This record gives sequence, C-alpha cells and structure tokens, in this order.
Amino acid sequence: MQDQENQEVTQQGAAPQDDAATAATAAAEAAQASAGQAGVPPGGAGSDLEAQLSATEAKLAEMHDAFMRAKADAENIRRRAQEDVTKAHKFAIESFAEAMVPVRDSLEMALKVETQTVEAIREGVEMTLKQLTAAFEKNRLVEVMPQAGEKLDPNKHQAVAVVPSEQEANTVVAVLQKGYMIADRLLRPAIVTAAAPK
Repeated sequence: MQDQENQEVTQQGAAPQDDAATAATAAAEAAQASAGQAGVPPGGAGSDLEAQLSATEAKLAEMHDAFMRAKADAENIRRRAQEDVTKAHKFAIESFAEAMVPVRDSLEMALKVETQTVEAIREGVEMTLKQLTAAFEKNRLVEVMPQAGEKLDPNKHQAVAVVPSEQEANTVVAVLQKGYMIADRLLRPAIVTAAAPK
C-alpha cells in the first residue's frame, strides 16, 4: 500500500516537469511558425542584412564620389572667378589708357616745335583738348558743371562758401571747379559757391 502511494507521489512530481518541457517545445514551434508566416526562412535573415549593407555601402561610395566631383568643380569655378577678378583689376584702365596715349603724343609733338607763335600754341592746345574730351566721352567720364541758379545737390556739388545773392537760397552762384562722374559714380564733386538765405 505504501508502495502505491510512493508511485502516485512520484508520478505527481514528474508531471510538472513534463508540462514545462512540453510548454518549451510548443513555444519553439510557435516561433518557427511565426517566422515562416513572416516570410523569413530560418538562417536567411543574416544574408538579407548583408545584401542591404552591401547595397548601402555601394550607394554611399557613389554619393561620396559625386560629392568629391562637385567639390572639385566648385573649387575650379572659384579659382577661375578669382583669376577673372584679378585680370579685371589689372586691366581696368586699359580702354582709358588707349584713349589717353594720343593726347600724350600731341603734347610731346607740341613741345618739339622750336619756333612757336601764340596762335600755333593755342591751336595745338585746342586740338589736344578735343582729343582729351573724346577720350573722356569714350570712357563715360562726364563733367559736372552746374549752371548759376541750379539747386545745390550735395551728391554732386560741394559748397565751399555761402555768399549773399539775389538768387533763391541754397542754389549755385558760381562754379569754382568742375566736377566729374564716371557713369553714375561721382569721381570729384563740383566746387561751388552757394546763395545765402535772405
């Protein structure tokens, strides 16, 4: 009778161990089944990741190559632009210099004449002045020569004195020295006297 009870206790103690082994086996089978449903074959996940890594590395190498080419192109463009600016600074007055050379030639020729009359000198100076005026016009060097009574413009005129006048206040009375502009930029203001307020 005692033997029978011992067998029952042994069977009852063994039952929980069998249940745990059965549960572990069932869990492993469920995991395999879910992996099969997800389309990932056992042991195939590593090869897919390696393929993705290889593709990403190839794309990265391609993008790096494109970046380096773009960087080199940008550097070449910057260098060329810098050379163009240097040349522009170096040869900026070339056109003006070409126009001024004949003026110098005329002045040198005038000095070579041994017997000069006042009329000849005057004629030579007038011709040289015409050459100089043509050179100024060609290079857009424009006179600033305000007329008497013109409104004083501080952007183009410099009043060095204020004098009593019948004119309206802050108008040009007389021009003491012409001014000059290069295109739209002031090179030298006209020196003027201005009418004082009454």
